[in-house]
Amino acid sequence: MKCLAAFCFGLFAVGASASDLRPGSSDDVDPRIGTKGTGHVFPGALVPFGMVQPGPDNADEGWSFSSGYQYDAPRILGFSNTHISGAGIPELGDVLLMPNGATPWTTASTSFDSGYRKATEVARPGFYGVRLDERAASIELTATERVALQRDTFDRGGRVQVLGDLQHRLRFQPGPRVTASDYTLRPDGLRATVHSSNWVERQASVALRFDQPIADSQVLPAREGEKAPRLLLSFDLGERRTLEARVALSTVDEDGAAKNLATTDDLDFDAVQRNAKAAWNALLSRVAIDAPADQRRVFYSALYRSLMHPSQISDVDGRVRGPKGDVIDSPGGVYYSTMSLWDTFRASHPLFTLVVPERVPGFVNTLLAHERQMGYLPLWTAWGRETHTMIGNPALPVISDAIAKGLPGIDAEAAFAAMLRTSTAERPTAPTWAQRSWALLDQYGYLPFDRAPGESVSKTAEYGYGDAALAEVARHLGRLEEAERFQRRAALWTALFDSETRTLRGRDSTGAWRTPFDPTEATSPMNNPGDYTEANAWQYTATPALHDPDGFRDKLGGRAALEAWLDTFFSLPMPNPDKHLGQEAMIGQYAHGNEPSHHIAWLYAWTDAPTKGEQHVADIARRFYRNAPDGIVGNDDAGQMSAWYVLATLGIYPSRPGHAEWTLGAPLVPRARIEAGSDGLALDIATASIDAPRIDGQIVPRTGVPDARLRHARQLELPDRNLVR
Repeated sequence: MKCLAAFCFGLFAVGASASDLRPGSSDDVDPRIGTKGTGHVFPGALVPFGMVQPGPDNADEGWSFSSGYQYDAPRILGFSNTHISGAGIPELGDVLLMPNGATPWTTASTSFDSGYRKATEVARPGFYGVRLDERAASIELTATERVALQRDTFDRGGRVQVLGDLQHRLRFQPGPRVTASDYTLRPDGLRATVHSSNWVERQASVALRFDQPIADSQVLPAREGEKAPRLLLSFDLGERRTLEARVALSTVDEDGAAKNLATTDDLDFDAVQRNAKAAWNALLSRVAIDAPADQRRVFYSALYRSLMHPSQISDVDGRVRGPKGDVIDSPGGVYYSTMSLWDTFRASHPLFTLVVPERVPGFVNTLLAHERQMGYLPLWTAWGRETHTMIGNPALPVISDAIAKGLPGIDAEAAFAAMLRTSTAERPTAPTWAQRSWALLDQYGYLPFDRAPGESVSKTAEYGYGDAALAEVARHLGRLEEAERFQRRAALWTALFDSETRTLRGRDSTGAWRTPFDPTEATSPMNNPGDYTEANAWQYTATPALHDPDGFRDKLGGRAALEAWLDTFFSLPMPNPDKHLGQEAMIGQYAHGNEPSHHIAWLYAWTDAPTKGEQHVADIARRFYRNAPDGIVGNDDAGQMSAWYVLATLGIYPSRPGHAEWTLGAPLVPRARIEAGSDGLALDIATASIDAPRIDGQIVPRTGVPDARLRHARQLELPDRNLVR
C-alpha cells in the first residue's frame, strides 16, 4: 500500500496516547475506508439518509462493483447519481454524466471513460472530487437530500461536452436493464422517465438542469438491446471554464423530480457543500470519544457509514411510489428505502434509537406503509420496491424495538396488526424462492428440507426472532393470548437442535436428520444451495440467542456448557473459507464478514467468563476494521458492519434486538459520550477499575439492561480492560 500525500492511511496504534474527549466531525471521516475489496463502500457525496448519492462509477456490472466503485480500479466511466453503499448486489446508478474538454467526441466514438490520478481524488462527507487528465477536466460533487450537484472545471473555455447516459445502470446480471424510456430535451437540460428491471423493477423520473444552455445535442447509436438514450450534449462556455449540472430524481413522475430540483434554486454549489458538511457535523458530533487520531478516524468513518442509509425517497410534496408501484402519500412526509433489514435489524436500527431517535418513527412508519400496500412487511427494499432478498421477517424486531423503547409517533395497534398479518397470512404473489406460506411450519413445527428445499434450517431459526418480536408487542398491548402463541412458535428451533453435534441440523418430513452432515460446510442459495443462508450449522446454531439467549444457554446445558460451546466455536478451524458463502473475516467458525455471527462474541456475557467475549470483540475490531481502503472485511451492508463497530467501541450491544435491552461489555476507548438532543440520550460512558458495570453508581448485570435505564442515566461505568488503545 503506497502512502499518498493526499490520502495516507495507517493502522490505529495500540497503546498510542489518547486525546481528549471530543465530539466527532466530518474532519474525522474518510469515506474511502472500505472501498477496496469486499466492503463495497460508496465514496461519493451525500447527506445523511439522502435520496441522491452522486459518485464515480468504475464499472457498471459485477459483484465487486455493487457500489459502482473499487479503490484500485484505474478508470472512471462517469458519475451517476444514485448508489447503495456496502450491498452485495448492484442496483441504481441513475443518470451518468461524464464531461469532456479534450478531443471532442462524435457519434462514432465508443470510449467515454477516463483514467485518473489517485492523488487528485478527494472524498469527505458531502463532497467528492477528482481530476480527469484525459478529459481535461476536474469534477466536484455535492448533494442536498433530493438534488445532486456536479461542477466541472475545464482546462479551457469554449466548446465542451457532457455525456448524458440514461441507459447506464449498476447491473446484477449482464445485458441492458432498461425496459422503456421517454425523454424531452430542454434548452438547459432534460426531463426523462426510465423504467428498468434489475434487482427490482422500478421507475426513475429525472429533472436535469445545466447552468449554461445546451448548444447542440446528438444521440449516440443504440447498442444491442438498449432502450434509453446516450446523449452528447455540447456547450459554449466562452471565457468561463465551469459548467454545473443539477440532477433530481423522483420515484413518481417528472413533475415530482422538477419540484425536487427547485428546492436548490436559491443555493449555489458552495452553499450546498457547506450545508452538507454541516448536516454531517450535526450528527457526528452527537457522539464524543477519547481516542488517538487513527482510532477516531476508524470510529467516525464507521459512524458516518451507519448514517448513510436508509435513504429518504419521497418527493418534496410527500408523494412516493410504493412497493407495488402505486403512488401513495408518504407518512409524515418521509419514506425510506435501501432498507437492508436482514442485516440492519441487528445493530444499525438499535444504534439509530440512540443517535438519531427522531428518525426512527419515520423508519417504522415506512415499514407499515409498505405493508399496507404489499400485504406483508419488507425484507430488503431498493428504490421503494421489495427485492425479496434474504429470509426471516427482520422488519418485526425493528418495529418491536421502537415500540418497546417508547419512541413517539408510532401507532402500536397498527404495528401489531401489520406484524400479525406478516406472521400468519399467505403470500401467494411472492416469488417462488421467497416465503409464500406458513403451512409447512405449522404442520411440522420446523421446515423439512425435503418439503421446503433450500435454507430450511436458517429459515426455521430466523422466523423465531420475528415471532419473539411479535410476542413482545402483544405483551405491550396486553394481548397475552397472542403473546403466548408467538412465544411458543419462537421456540420451534429446538426441533432442529441435534444434541450429538450440538448444532442446528436439517430434518426431513419423517423427522430423520440430514445425512451426511458436516456442520462446518457453508451453503448459500446462489453458490452452494443447502440448509443454511450464507453460513454453516455452527453459525446458525446461535441464531435463537438473538431472541432467547437464556433458552439457548439452557439448551446447551447451562453457563459452563455455553462457555465450552463458544470456546469451540472460536477455535475450530474453518476449512477453505469462501467469501461467496459468507465465510470471511474468520476467527475459528466465527465469520464477521456476514451478519449471522455478529452477536455471538457477546454471548459470553451469559457465561461465567464474560471477559473472553470482551477479548473477542476487541480482536474482531482490531483485525477487521482499519484506517485503510481495505479497512472493512465483508460487505458493509448499508451500514450494519459499521454499526457493529460503533457499538463495540462504546461497550454496548443489542444482543436481543427488538426487546429494548442492552448487553454491556468493555469499551475500546476510555471515555465516550452520546448526546442526541432532547429526544435521545445524554449519557457519559467511562471505564473504571471495576468488575461489574454500574449505572449512576449502582451495579447492574451485564445482560438484559433495560433501554430506559440507559436513556435516563447520566453515567455508565464499564470495566477497563485496556483492550484497544
